Amino acid sequence: MTTETGRRLPAFARSTARLVRRVVVFARRRAVAFNELWKHSLQFRVTVSTLALSSAVVFVLGMVLQNQITERLLDTKRDAAIAQTRAAGDTAAGELVGLGAETDEAMGDRLQNALKKIAITPTSKDAAGSAAGTFIPVLASGGHDQSAAEPPSAGPFENVPPRLRQFVEANEMSWLEHTVSDPDGGRTTYLIVGTPLNTVATPLQLYLLFPLTTEQNTVATVQNTLLVGGLVLLLLLAGITNLVTRQVVRPVRQAAAAAEQFAGGDLDQRLAVLGEDDLAKLAVSYNGMAASIQGQIRQLEEFGGLQRRFTSDVSHELRTPLTTVRMAADVLHASREQFPAGLARSTELLVDELDRFESLLGDLLEISRLDAGVEELSAEFIDVRPIATRAVEQVRVIAGNAGSSVELVLPDEEVVAEVDARRVERILRNLLGNAVDHSEGKPVVLTVGANETAVAVTVRDHGVGLRPGEADLVFNRFWRADPSRNRRTGGTGLGLAISQEDARLHGGELDAWGEPGDGACFRLVLPRRQDVPAGDPPLVLPPPDRAAVEVPLGLIEITPAPEAIFAEREEIGQ
Repeated sequence: MTTETGRRLPAFARSTARLVRRVVVFARRRAVAFNELWKHSLQFRVTVSTLALSSAVVFVLGMVLQNQITERLLDTKRDAAIAQTRAAGDTAAGELVGLGAETDEAMGDRLQNALKKIAITPTSKDAAGSAAGTFIPVLASGGHDQSAAEPPSAGPFENVPPRLRQFVEANEMSWLEHTVSDPDGGRTTYLIVGTPLNTVATPLQLYLLFPLTTEQNTVATVQNTLLVGGLVLLLLLAGITNLVTRQVVRPVRQAAAAAEQFAGGDLDQRLAVLGEDDLAKLAVSYNGMAASIQGQIRQLEEFGGLQRRFTSDVSHELRTPLTTVRMAADVLHASREQFPAGLARSTELLVDELDRFESLLGDLLEISRLDAGVEELSAEFIDVRPIATRAVEQVRVIAGNAGSSVELVLPDEEVVAEVDARRVERILRNLLGNAVDHSEGKPVVLTVGANETAVAVTVRDHGVGLRPGEADLVFNRFWRADPSRNRRTGGTGLGLAISQEDARLHGGELDAWGEPGDGACFRLVLPRRQDVPAGDPPLVLPPPDRAAVEVPLGLIEITPAPEAIFAEREEIGQ
């Protein structure tokens, strides 16, 4: 038996704990939902605030009204009870004339007869006396000089509290509200009024017990009426407040929705103007602002379109004379050994500048097509590692001439992603050329990493680095951190801008980090599938510190990436 009870108690405790946890979780969720609704809904805040303040006002008014009504009822009852007690005292005094030194039994009979006389004789003819209602009379003989024995009495003398007896026995008319327990277990509250009968030789006291049941019922009715009326009033106030607030909030919500659609590109979005009130003025102002912004945007679009067409047209038109000049320069360059030394050098400079000019025209055409949105992505699932290797091989000679080395860190397994190999290779080539230009003879490291959703490539150099704020400027067209720097790659100033557009065309991103004296790091992040977002990149930015590795000039080191490196970088990214 003890074992069974001991098993039941833990089971009951566990069920109670689960119930408590569910209640706590439910309450927490409701609190969070309420907090969210409170923060995001002006209509809800105004309605709840009005309801709370109205509840406080209704509560205070209800308490004041209840107290006033209760006091008025008791005052009326008390005045009528006092008048009726005085009239009953006169009747009892007339009935008990000549009461002297009789036995307790004879005195009790006389008191009983007096009570009957009081009960059947009208005690008052005025309105106050009739307003007191029914009563229970009590006659008792008592005084300060009597012993502690119970004095002779008639009626329920035990219902009269001792403290009231003291005042009445001292010849003072007094009254008191007192609750008495009934024989059936109930409780009844009486207004007890006591008066001394001074016209009788023997000290006597008359007590009339007036039940307050009617008054209590009246007060209960008033309380219920105030409660129901207050609840109805609060509901009406909540509904009215909600309706009025909605009339104000709805135009604001419409304005917010129109602003969101306008910001999303729907420049024809306007607000309906109804009436001439303040909200109508707001709608008119908003429509005027939207029309002005739309006009300016259209002008900018037209200007941008003209600029793009101009760039494209100029680039195309320059192709023909450039081809002619190129042919003539190639002829001169092929015959440079027959020219004097100064003229031969001029021929070489001419060919170099024509190469740079041709590269600039190609970049201008490419970026004009990107701006026009006519470029298409020829993506296919291929391994990214060979692309990185080809990009490094293309800058091998430039890196050797600059006195820098290139380290390639690749993972052991294949890194298959849906990319356009030509564009990715161009991005990496531009990043490597930029790194070599600013490496100041220090090594450049290209690292490839991948996770389930993204492929990342970082190009790290340890050269001059970037000053604060320049990481956001490096992708601007024709921007240079130091225009006086001697460039070795013959860049056009558009390579990083084109690279960023190529990354966006893949659905990825290209960002940069740098610090003065600590070099710079560019990171390319691409999704492994075009229909799946890239998510968290596998390589972090800023990059983790790693020791510079001395590599022979002009050589390419392909090093499998240790798992510890990627694990460390993932932890830093977290």
